[in-house]
Amino acid sequence: MNYLIKNGQVVNEGKTIYADVLIKNGRIEKISPSISLKYAVNEVDATGQHILPGAIDDQVHFREPGLTHKATIYTESKAAVAGGVTSFMEMPNTVPPVFTQQLLEDKYTIGKHMALANYSFFMGTSNDNIDEVLRTNDKKQDVCGIKIFMGSSTGNLLVDNPLMLDKVFGGSELLIATHCEDERIIKDNFARLKAEKGTLQPSDHPIIRNEEACFESSFRAIQFAKKHGSRLHILHISTERELQLFTNLIPLEDKRITAEVCVHHLHFTSDDYDRLGNQIKCNPAIKAPNNRAALWQALLDDRLDVIATDHAPHTLEEKGLIRNANNSLSPQGRVGEGLYEKAHAGLPLVQHSVLLMLHYVQQGKITIEKVVEKMSHAVARCFNIEDRGFIREGYFADIVLADLNKPFTVNKSNILFKCGWSPLENFTFPASITNTFVNGNLVYGNGVFDESNKGQRLRFKR
Repeated sequence: MNYLIKNGQVVNEGKTIYADVLIKNGRIEKISPSISLKYAVNEVDATGQHILPGAIDDQVHFREPGLTHKATIYTESKAAVAGGVTSFMEMPNTVPPVFTQQLLEDKYTIGKHMALANYSFFMGTSNDNIDEVLRTNDKKQDVCGIKIFMGSSTGNLLVDNPLMLDKVFGGSELLIATHCEDERIIKDNFARLKAEKGTLQPSDHPIIRNEEACFESSFRAIQFAKKHGSRLHILHISTERELQLFTNLIPLEDKRITAEVCVHHLHFTSDDYDRLGNQIKCNPAIKAPNNRAALWQALLDDRLDVIATDHAPHTLEEKGLIRNANNSLSPQGRVGEGLYEKAHAGLPLVQHSVLLMLHYVQQGKITIEKVVEKMSHAVARCFNIEDRGFIREGYFADIVLADLNKPFTVNKSNILFKCGWSPLENFTFPASITNTFVNGNLVYGNGVFDESNKGQRLRFKR
């Protein structure tokens, strides 16, 4: 089906212009101030709206296979497209973990049949699967990258063998994405606080997983990358101290070491644990306010290259939460019952990430052009994604319409995550996503989904 988007403001490559966009056979056929056609086409009136390239989220956890009580590729990709995310890259800490090429291809088969957005999946590493990891070199145009957990998080994927790390950094021809937290520092901090306090609270999380743990691990990853000339992408930077490790003196296309920031580290601080508790327990931890301020500055001056979510849903029970009769969330038990230690780390965000950044556009913190750069253009450049991430003639029509004057309040009834909750409940965004096109198909339009077309496997120029 072909579409003509009329009368919108196209935000692309640092500019906002009034233009029409013609979509034909899944791609962008023409961009012009005014398009008139002699043949019938489905028109979408974008008057008063902004036309954005779909966001590309390079770090999500959609939990399939094996953890489908939390989420599935179908449910979370549906939430993604409703929020303006048209492509995602998913992590390997499922059950079983993605430690073989067969398990990796099994996930691509699920994506082909179930994902409403475009998809790619990371190959996972363990301390003893080096041969399988390096076989991914044969698929470098078809796989987004290799994932290394250099600190333990959800799932048993910690890689702490220096010889294994050296072999992966030395042998991989793909981008290597790392979760960087130092396991020894975390364990020492935990033991010390546990001995001092007995019962730990959510506010202890950024003390246990502190700035030092993040910096030491990120520094080590960069040492490996520089030794081997590897292509390294460090995920979810959360500290002011780590920012000294990155530069804005090199164009993104020429960087061998890049960095990501996640929306929750730009939005929350440690001051929010008193209000939200385990709802915002995540790894790496949300930290003191000075870190958030520094992350914003580094994002705006291009030391931080892309914005993502690290979308990581868990059930209310796994987070130690209950939903009250008035739909509010509260702890499952009394303070002092070890709720923090039992609670899983991670929070669901992919439906609301674009809206959250548009909130900061309204606040004057960032321009809409910069949001598009960091959530679409830069991700496509960072991963060398073929024909996506821009509103350009000939590119896939992954396009989002956003109404910046139509507020949207998050509540239980409009949350699409399978887990059914959000740390942003009752937050009102100034904008709404009204339409989402994926490969030229109107998958989401004014609250209605068309699931007859699924997303496509992302391809990479390498």
